[in-house]
Amino acid sequence: MRWRVIVENPAKLVPNPLPRREEIRPFETWADVEAVADELGPWGPIALFAAGTGLRPEEWLALEWRDVDLHERVVTVRRAYSGGELRDWGKTDRSRRRVPLRQRVADVLAGVPRRLDTRLVFPALRGGHIDLHNWRAREWKAAVRAAGIEPERRIYDLRHSYATWSLAAGVSLFSLSRRMGTSVDMIDRTYGHLAPDAEGYERDLLDAFDTAAAAKQLEGAG
Repeated sequence: MRWRVIVENPAKLVPNPLPRREEIRPFETWADVEAVADELGPWGPIALFAAGTGLRPEEWLALEWRDVDLHERVVTVRRAYSGGELRDWGKTDRSRRRVPLRQRVADVLAGVPRRLDTRLVFPALRGGHIDLHNWRAREWKAAVRAAGIEPERRIYDLRHSYATWSLAAGVSLFSLSRRMGTSVDMIDRTYGHLAPDAEGYERDLLDAFDTAAAAKQLEGAG
């Protein structure tokens, strides 16, 4: 078409299906995450924080104490560390966001010691950024096996757990997409089918609304 040999792109007639949905295995309960955290020892807060906030591994690797507000119970995602490089999210980047901290996560962070030699919340032993590849092989996999979690879970499944639990709790797709720094469509396609309990929660909300509306109408009629 660019050389004007043909007038229409024949590729338009070829179906372009959506990519195959990634197989995800969220943790079933908080108790399972806590079991892994116990096996991780001093690294345990990482598992609890990741499952409780849904941050990507590269985001909690780069998290600094200035990003954490325990009084307001919120964490601000400003940067990511991947491939040995630190990247700051711009103000217009979807990944730059604020994530509320549930009480159990705030309690975990309150118990994490703050080191004088680093600003990182989850630093490596020498104060720098954790090498995720080595940490996965040396710490994570051994902890999951020791905790008896089957089938074996990946680090990223902590983020999947946050998403599925949030949907089951009744968090809207729009709100969840903002907290996770991704699109509503991606949230729906990846996690929507894993949260059947959210339907019951939605029905309860609608029934409660109808009941309140009916009661208000009766009061007006009286």
